[in-house]
Amino acid sequence: MDKDKTTLKEMAGQRLMLGFDGVELNRDLKHIINGIKACGIILFKRNIETPEQVAFLCKSCQEYAKSCGLPPLFIAIDQEGGTVARLQKPFTLFKGNPFIKSVEDAKHFALITADELHQVGINMNFAPVLDIVPDSVDSIMKERVFKGDAKRVSSLGMEVILGLQKKGIMAVAKHFPGIGRTVKDSHFHLPVLNIDLKSLEQSDMLPFKDAKNNDVSGIMLSHISYPKLDNKWQASLSPFIANDLLRNKMGYKGLVMTDDLDMKAIEHDMKTSIRQILKSGIDIALICHKGPDIDIAYNEITKQINQNKNLYQACDISLQRILKYKKKYLLDSKN
Repeated sequence: MDKDKTTLKEMAGQRLMLGFDGVELNRDLKHIINGIKACGIILFKRNIETPEQVAFLCKSCQEYAKSCGLPPLFIAIDQEGGTVARLQKPFTLFKGNPFIKSVEDAKHFALITADELHQVGINMNFAPVLDIVPDSVDSIMKERVFKGDAKRVSSLGMEVILGLQKKGIMAVAKHFPGIGRTVKDSHFHLPVLNIDLKSLEQSDMLPFKDAKNNDVSGIMLSHISYPKLDNKWQASLSPFIANDLLRNKMGYKGLVMTDDLDMKAIEHDMKTSIRQILKSGIDIALICHKGPDIDIAYNEITKQINQNKNLYQACDISLQRILKYKKKYLLDSKN
C-alpha cells in the first residue's frame, strides 16, 4: 500500500481486525479483505480443522490480499496455552501460564508455539497475558496468568515475547493496565476496579513497561473500568488510559488495540465505541464475530476521518505504524 496512493477507505479498513465464520476463503472473508480492507483477521476454533487446512486458509487469504493490491494481513490467534488455546491436537498442547515455572519453561512454550504458528501462516499471537493476580483475590484470570508478583510475571512474560518475536511471530501483551484483580468476566459484565494510578504503576503496569522496553509488537487494552483513572470510559475506549498513560507517560510506540468489541463489557453502540477509539489514538479495533457491527464500524471510521482533519492525521499516524509492523514482520522477515 503506497502512502501517496492510500485511499480514505483503505485508511479506515486498516484500523480493523475482524473475525469470520468458515474454514476457507469465502465470500465473507473476501468482503473483509477487499471490501473493508481490514488490517487483519483473527482465528478461532470455528475456523480450524487441521494444520493443513489452517495453512491453506492463511495462504489463500494472503494471496487474495496481494491480488487486490493490499498489504499482507495480520493473521492473529489467542494461543496462550491452557484454557485459552485455539489450536488443539495435533498442535502441541501446553497446560497454560500457571504451570510455567521457570525461564526455561517460558522459552520452551514460546519457541514451540512460534514454530507451529509460523508453519501454518499465523503471524500474530495475542500473548502473553501479563496480568498479576494477588494471592488474596479469586480472580477470573487465575487460570491464565503466570503465578507470582510483578517481577516474576515480567520475567516469564518477557521470555515469551522475545521467544515469539525471535521466530517472526508478533507478540501482543494483555490486558493493559492490568485486570488480574478482577473477579467478573468482561465477556459478560463490565468489571470495575476502584484502584488508583500509583498502585497500578507500582505493580500491575510493571510487566507492561518491561514489555515496552523489550519492543513488544502490540499491547491490548482491557475492557475494565478504572474510575479513578477515567470515570466515564473503560480502558479500551479511554483517551487517558490509551493515549495519555500508555502512549505519552509510558512511551509505548508499538501497536495498541482493543479487546473484542463484541464483549458485554462494551455497553455502548458500535458507532460510539469507534468514535472513542479514534479519539483515543488506538490503532486497531478488534471485532471477533461476523455481523452488522463490522460494516457499521468501517463506515463510522470512514465518516469520522473524512469529516475531521485532526482525526485524519491521527489515522494516518496509526496507518503508518500498522504498515511499519507489516513491513518488519511480513515483508522483510526472513523467518
